[in-house]
Amino acid sequence: MGAWHGARMIPAIYQRPDSIQDALLALAGTAGGNDVRPIGGGTNLLDLMKLQLMNPAALVDVSRLPLDRIEAREDGGLRLGATARNADTAWHPLVERDYPLLSAAMLAAASPQIRNMATNGGNLLQRTRCTYFYDPATPCNKREPGSGCSAIGGLTRHHAILGASEHCIATHPSDMCVALAALDAVVHVASTRGERAIPFADFHRLPGASPEVDSTLAADELILRIELPPALEFAAHSAYLKVRERLSYAFALVSVAAALDIAPDGTIRGARLAVGSVAHKPWREPSAESLLIGATPGTHAYEAAAEALLQGAVSQGQNAFKIPLAKRTVIRALETAAQGTVDNQGSTRPHPETQA
Repeated sequence: MGAWHGARMIPAIYQRPDSIQDALLALAGTAGGNDVRPIGGGTNLLDLMKLQLMNPAALVDVSRLPLDRIEAREDGGLRLGATARNADTAWHPLVERDYPLLSAAMLAAASPQIRNMATNGGNLLQRTRCTYFYDPATPCNKREPGSGCSAIGGLTRHHAILGASEHCIATHPSDMCVALAALDAVVHVASTRGERAIPFADFHRLPGASPEVDSTLAADELILRIELPPALEFAAHSAYLKVRERLSYAFALVSVAAALDIAPDGTIRGARLAVGSVAHKPWREPSAESLLIGATPGTHAYEAAAEALLQGAVSQGQNAFKIPLAKRTVIRALETAAQGTVDNQGSTRPHPETQA
């Protein structure tokens, strides 16, 4: 197996270990300067290889590893295995019951066929969908550090309004990650050096001067699982709202994960807000959530939270519309969440997808 180069393939070593330890030993080859990549569903990596945007020297197939379980934690939280498929995760009874925000976000993503293949760990590692990143004829700091950012001054309709730098204005494409950010997920990873836990807020990076580095995951580390703390207080009032240019199989212009804990007296006791497709990572601002605590659900409170969440937003030319759009989407998502939990299709969920 390898990457296309003109009419021929650049050979790549393919390994399919049966144990986590063997996989970690294979990934440790990155220490010698080799580009070794794990592959699960391959829904993003294989496309990048076909376009010669990534040419790993070796692939480590993690699909046989015992990392596909979805199970409850003793404290009421949830463990999501890294190799569990997106469709299996979205339709899992515990996810639907306790984390409907995550289920709705995942079902709003891609197509049923892709969700049947894509893995949870792979979803976290998606590369940006920036047009210029995918076009090898144009300079791109993510592809070739120091070559420049063609998006700046170019076609910017889908680009960042928050957290951008002079080196990159791309956005993170995942729907799942927006919900995980709002739910305070923790990513557990391992290498031959040991295991560590990365709070979701720290997993993805803003571009800064090194936009080619998407996350804080080391090259020799493997994602084992994603853990969610208990969040039953938000299950009754959550919504994932995705605004896109067509209803299906399109990346968001703006997406919002919103969840509210509404007290018996009708006031807001807790709030979670995260916005997608506006920055190089899912965007969350705790001060915006704090403004909602103790407030009565309503437009005034929602507008204040939206202003705080989008504070500092800067347009990149053609994407100026995303600033008011993001604010209105935050308000709409909060209104929807206050009324009760729904998914991106409305109040009635579609039938579970047939698994491949």
